[in-house]
Amino acid sequence: MTAVSVETGYTARHLSVLEGLEAVRKRPGMYIGSTDSRGLMHCLWEIVDNGVDEALAGYCDRIEVELHADGSIEVRDNGRGIPVDVEPKSGLAGVELVYTKLHAGGKFGGGSYGASGGLHGVGASVVNALSSRLDVEVDRDGQIHEISFRRGVPGVFDGDGPTAKFKKKSGLRDGGKLARKVTGTRVRFWVDHQIFLPEAEVSLDEIHVRLRQTAFLVPGLTLAVRDSRGEEAVEEEFHFDGGISEFTEFLARDEAVCQVLRLQGVGHFHETVPVLDDLGHMTPTEVQRELTVDVALRWGKGYDTTVRSFVNVIATPKGGTHVNGFERALVRTLNEQLRETRLLKNGDAPVSREDILEGLTGVVTVRVPEPQFEGQTKEVLGTSAASRIVSHVVSRELKELFTNPSRALKPQLRAALEKIVAAAKARIAAREHRDNQRRKTALENSALPAKLVDCRSDDVDRSELFIVEGDSALGTARAARDSEFQALLPIRGKILNVQKASVADMLKNTECAAIIQVIGAGSGRSFDIEAARYGKVILMADADVDGAHIRCLLLTLFHRYMRPMVAAGRVFAAVPPLHRIEVTNPGRGQGKYVYCYSDAELHRVLRDLERRGKRWKDPVQRYKGLGEMDADQLAETTMEPRHRTLRRVRIEDIEEAERIFDLLMGSDVAPRREFIVGSAAEVDRDHIDA
Repeated sequence: MTAVSVETGYTARHLSVLEGLEAVRKRPGMYIGSTDSRGLMHCLWEIVDNGVDEALAGYCDRIEVELHADGSIEVRDNGRGIPVDVEPKSGLAGVELVYTKLHAGGKFGGGSYGASGGLHGVGASVVNALSSRLDVEVDRDGQIHEISFRRGVPGVFDGDGPTAKFKKKSGLRDGGKLARKVTGTRVRFWVDHQIFLPEAEVSLDEIHVRLRQTAFLVPGLTLAVRDSRGEEAVEEEFHFDGGISEFTEFLARDEAVCQVLRLQGVGHFHETVPVLDDLGHMTPTEVQRELTVDVALRWGKGYDTTVRSFVNVIATPKGGTHVNGFERALVRTLNEQLRETRLLKNGDAPVSREDILEGLTGVVTVRVPEPQFEGQTKEVLGTSAASRIVSHVVSRELKELFTNPSRALKPQLRAALEKIVAAAKARIAAREHRDNQRRKTALENSALPAKLVDCRSDDVDRSELFIVEGDSALGTARAARDSEFQALLPIRGKILNVQKASVADMLKNTECAAIIQVIGAGSGRSFDIEAARYGKVILMADADVDGAHIRCLLLTLFHRYMRPMVAAGRVFAAVPPLHRIEVTNPGRGQGKYVYCYSDAELHRVLRDLERRGKRWKDPVQRYKGLGEMDADQLAETTMEPRHRTLRRVRIEDIEEAERIFDLLMGSDVAPRREFIVGSAAEVDRDHIDA
């Protein structure tokens, strides 16, 4: 028999048990998602949401966030204040219990909160565990109660900041007297840089977005933020009384087809949950839950969809059962209304979810005690009953609006239905257009535009499509290109502005249809980037104001109907030169011609040539357009991969991109006029071609 060494075996002594907050520090990602800026912001929201829960319960109307110059973050609210009396089972004061024990809080069905964002009782204690210092002050019962922690351990600091000398000590300190009616909580914490990445930082813009959003969702609540990190403090305050109707108007970027529709209702369901009994045991108990539904939506003349969803004021960016119920009710109810109004005939196919969501802006909120989320970060609602209840409320309220509309609302509802039908027809037309026109090479389908000058290679990753401004530039580009992998498609002048045109009008436009047809991947929601025939699409326009306008129109087309190409970084703008300097005494081994791509570069090069004693032919040639170059010049400066410069078009912020396209290319003239007038002073008149 062979003996097995105990030293190399797997025994109980190899097992480790993480006690209390040790688990949080060992695996922070389980609780806050990550240890970068996103995780740091999650810590802030855990503390802010505690104040919001007080507001939802009706005990708080102001929350303040302050970013201190020393890197700490402070959150203040005027709620009831965290309990300070001793909890019998642990023997700890309520404040200390909440901040040192996981799964300790007032949100487990004890009657303190009807609906809250915090559910697991780990938010405050997780922030405490991941902070090098955390101070709490509670105003309650006519007294200020204080307690401090170092990485989750209670104690006393003998100075300011997390580096001050620390002594472990449990219990609350007396911070002084105050009026008995004054209540609230103040939390100030310094995140632990042993846990968080060095580059993790607080985003003021993200704070503004979140606090503004919360102010919309909790009417009457004021949320303020003060950034004291710079030389001058920056303050912002948010307060809205209109609720999610006002939120929907704020989110909507396009002109309204109908006013905001508000759908509200309540539903009940039963579920079995563990409940803490009088003996401190968790007993499975069947309880009745009440789920409150509040939805605001409106259709606009645009094509994008914006639907935000929330559970107890907590955003659910990845949706969940409540959003599923909302969308299912919309599809079923609106198809019924379209049949009743005969906008859909008996033989017509029903409209799809995509048709209904086109141009829709909506906010879906539900409030329910102890919702079931998927994970501590609460991005997806999992409560199954929410789907049924939300669907029932939305269907019932929508039918009521369509059955008994007010005189002003009736034509608006009709216009919304007509928009949905138009979206369905456009989708079908786009699909048919894609199916009829798609092909891989010119030989497989002769329906491609005759003006396309295709390349020989069918290697998508290598091939390039140049969209060229004008037939005159096409001739030069044809001679300058490498026919193996570079294809050319000329367009005549300025294409249709698709930002304020319908899908049908876009498809009727010769130039737009030709571009979509040549790329071969469809358009809109049906766009399939895997089917695109070219790895790069390069917009090659003149380096003047008209060229910039054409480039903007083309980018609008790609942004609205072929956005995956832009998102994948496959759309580029060529950078042709503005000037050509002909050096009369270049010297051996030096080029006779020098190309400059901006006026600033021209002046810099001329100064350098003068300093080196070089002469040049005057006046310096200025290119008015691509057609002025010969093939060698165009190839060397703009088309040859080894020498050219391309600007990759990217979308860094989709919401900001939408705003800019609406401003510059949309149908609303007044904001554009204001932008032009306000920016006129920045224009250098010497650079305007006249």
